[in-house]
Amino acid sequence: MYITAMVNELLVNLVNSVLGTGKRTARGNQAYTCPFCNHPKPKLEVNFSENKKGYNPWHCWVCGKKGTKISTLFKQLKASADKFTELYKLVAEEKEYQTVENKIEVKLPDDFKPISNQSTDLIGKKAWNYLKNRGITIDDVLKYNLGYCEYGNYSNMIIIPSYDSNGKLNFFTGRSFEKDPYRKYKNPEASRNIIPFELFINWDLPLVLCEGPFDAIAIKRNAIPLLGSNIQGSLMKKIVTSTVKKIYIALDSDAIKKSIKYAEEFINEGKEVYMVELQGKDPSEMGFNDFTKLIQTTTPLTQYNLMEKKLQLI
Repeated sequence: MYITAMVNELLVNLVNSVLGTGKRTARGNQAYTCPFCNHPKPKLEVNFSENKKGYNPWHCWVCGKKGTKISTLFKQLKASADKFTELYKLVAEEKEYQTVENKIEVKLPDDFKPISNQSTDLIGKKAWNYLKNRGITIDDVLKYNLGYCEYGNYSNMIIIPSYDSNGKLNFFTGRSFEKDPYRKYKNPEASRNIIPFELFINWDLPLVLCEGPFDAIAIKRNAIPLLGSNIQGSLMKKIVTSTVKKIYIALDSDAIKKSIKYAEEFINEGKEVYMVELQGKDPSEMGFNDFTKLIQTTTPLTQYNLMEKKLQLI
């Protein structure tokens, strides 16, 4: 007797339209001819009754191809955009990646001033010297529209704006340039469920995930600062649905558990993942040249490597 009560028949029809008509098996599964190994028998099984996480995993019993979600299968088969649109309407597996609307409009502080290497006022000079000592160039300042505040809630702070793909401000970070600040960082009361530095990202090239905005500026090429060590829903959804093939995870060693968790998720989504071992320095401390050399010697993470790293945490 088949378990059919929780099977989404509309989802079955959608997958049938991509893989061809399947054969119903047990526990809400349906078997298809595997498009990866083309075995003559239907050995690719898709689970149409959601698991505890709300996912519909799939697996070929011959070639071993598998994934945790149907969206992964569709991506590897290069399904059309309308198939993805229909999929997202039908399944719960995408709910954790749904974008939460940022209802608070983000604005730069009223006393925001652009930083210049020609600044004549004392605070402006301090701001520029702080950046210069961190290896930030005037080209970086202009590219990222870096500024500072002399007064107000962000006084004596570098302001690092973030812009979305349309050039609209979606967040900013304040970082004190005082020697012994009472508070190093200050952020606006706005959602972090954004894609930081999205304006500068090419989704067809390898992506680097790092922790802070100064790290991303030091890395220079296709780097997204997580504004911490968590990947927010909007960013996760964008990554897994994008054409990005290679992802470099460059988080601090104290975030190793999260790095492994995200690496496993990206691998299950069909991405090639590299875990960059920072050797006690973050990218902003290492600088562009040393960090570039490091990632050039980093090898892709395999399932075996991933298991080894998990065991090291026990």
